Amino acid sequence: MEKKRILIVTQEMDPYLNLTQAAKIANSLPKYIQENGMEIRVLMPKFGNINDRRHRLHEVVRLSGINVIINDEDYPLVIKVASLPGARLQVYFLDNEDFFKRKNVFEDDDNNFYEDNSDRMIFFCKGSIETVRKFGWSPDIIHCIGWMTSLIPLYLKTTYKNDPIFTNSKVVYTVSQNSFENKLNKNFADQIQISESITQKHIDFFKDGDNTSLTIGGSEFADALIVEESLDEKVSKYVKKTKGKPIFTLTSVDDSSLPLVNDFYQNILAN
Repeated sequence: MEKKRILIVTQEMDPYLNLTQAAKIANSLPKYIQENGMEIRVLMPKFGNINDRRHRLHEVVRLSGINVIINDEDYPLVIKVASLPGARLQVYFLDNEDFFKRKNVFEDDDNNFYEDNSDRMIFFCKGSIETVRKFGWSPDIIHCIGWMTSLIPLYLKTTYKNDPIFTNSKVVYTVSQNSFENKLNKNFADQIQISESITQKHIDFFKDGDNTSLTIGGSEFADALIVEESLDEKVSKYVKKTKGKPIFTLTSVDDSSLPLVNDFYQNILAN
């Protein structure tokens, strides 16, 4: 029997970047589900504080040549890869000198939220999808972790809806606690529209540009949700009203949840 393919797209992963508890899960989950007979690939941003030499990153030349358009400008996408310590599993890092070379992640030295975080987010979401297309590798499940991945479910349901690579892909979005209090720049709502298939109705879920609206937007266009127990009140109300899609509630964000997440994957694949 052919192995099921799981793509995990995350904004953080231990040992490369630890911002929230999600980094630990993003590390242990791929290992666990690979050990249970699935084929795994992981994508994450190559933030400037991830040391190439320490983590043995190297560029994947065969995946070069992808350009991502943001605000009518072309930005080259550089893809690097490293082996995850303690596992026979590769992590692919999406890099670009304009967006990810800086040493801080989302804020400058004075704790100011970067003005171009919206550009960086759109670059990463579009770049992740284009990378998978370049792989020629059709995932059965695409699991998005972190607010920076929240546009991926929307793009897959609109712009890339008819792409044969994603025809049978089910999108899982992790609904987690808010991790930033700021807002993306005021042009964010306009930037979301990367194709004519994205309408104002789609954009309205994200237009506020805060952590809450990104989480709700990512959840709206996903096929299934993994939900943390402690959530922003508005997000919690949204999830409670959600009908027609599988929802799994994480009672603990640690390794004890791994078998349950694996079972959740299996249920999604069976339906």
